[in-house]
Amino acid sequence: MSFPVAFYSPVASITQDEEKARKAKMAIIMERYKDKVLALPRKEIDTNLHLCKYEGFWYHHGFWLHSNANFSVEAIMALQDEFQALPTDVFLSSQVKSGTTWLKSLGFAILNRAKFKIDKDSWATHPLITTSPHDCVPFLESESFLNNPSYANGLMSTHIPYTSLPQSIISSDCRIVYIHRNPKDMLISLWHFMNTLREDGSSPTKLDDTFELFRKGLTPNGPFWDHAIGYYKASLERPNKVLFLTYEKLKEDTYNEVKRLASFIGSSFTKEEEDDGSVQEIVELCSFKKLSEAHKGNKDGSHSSNGIYFRKGIVGDSVNYLTTEMIKTLDEIAKEKFDGLNISF
Repeated sequence: MSFPVAFYSPVASITQDEEKARKAKMAIIMERYKDKVLALPRKEIDTNLHLCKYEGFWYHHGFWLHSNANFSVEAIMALQDEFQALPTDVFLSSQVKSGTTWLKSLGFAILNRAKFKIDKDSWATHPLITTSPHDCVPFLESESFLNNPSYANGLMSTHIPYTSLPQSIISSDCRIVYIHRNPKDMLISLWHFMNTLREDGSSPTKLDDTFELFRKGLTPNGPFWDHAIGYYKASLERPNKVLFLTYEKLKEDTYNEVKRLASFIGSSFTKEEEDDGSVQEIVELCSFKKLSEAHKGNKDGSHSSNGIYFRKGIVGDSVNYLTTEMIKTLDEIAKEKFDGLNISF
């Protein structure tokens, strides 16, 4: 069984020389943290997947990931030691398969609307259409391995739990936006994604197996519930710096949630923009329908494909896959974990 691995941005690493330098730097980081990683608790999921526990969460480690070590625990450690956030930075955080692509699209379109036109006549040349939201907004975790990181972009994404973020992010005036999703829907999306990524011709992972791992918190950056709680509590303690969104509310009231997002990240829409339809243009540009259509031809399951990020993009699809007992189990865990917290979905 294997779990999805975040991909470094092709935009930030486009030459063979850069790729070679990236792998060399990766080897140095793997070696630097080898002893520290070997001392961590670990869990063998199967012969091809080993997770280790660091600061309360589970991660891949570089020895098993080899050249795809972007999301390894070593990457987290390197960021904690080296990354310096700027007060103007914006970080878009999420668990895997919880709305990451959508949030990246919205954040990029909002912050760059003066540079890249958002009217329908300009959509064909917009970077979200011509490349990918994941190219436009790099993962912070993959930046550790780049000799020329994209830090200057000012807009980055991450799956790192709040309590494990580099201290410079916590202590600076930068802003963090977190998107949370119903764990049942996230699980089904994760399961489909895992099977899409299989490249060895092996049999698809069974839902029962994925459910058991998810229930036990044994997913990269898991447990899911603890990940959400960390950002939720931070949003209460630092409401001007941490915004907690939910996938479901974003689906239900996209227009007003996009306005809320823009205001939080310091790029509010003017009355003129609201009146001329700019908000709605961004909503439609970043919609599942538009982006999935733009990238539907690139869905071969390889790590360079963009189409693999788009399946259904709906709320409540889990009822079509999970048994009554599975639903009951996950609801009970959520009730226990989120007790006393206003985390809904």
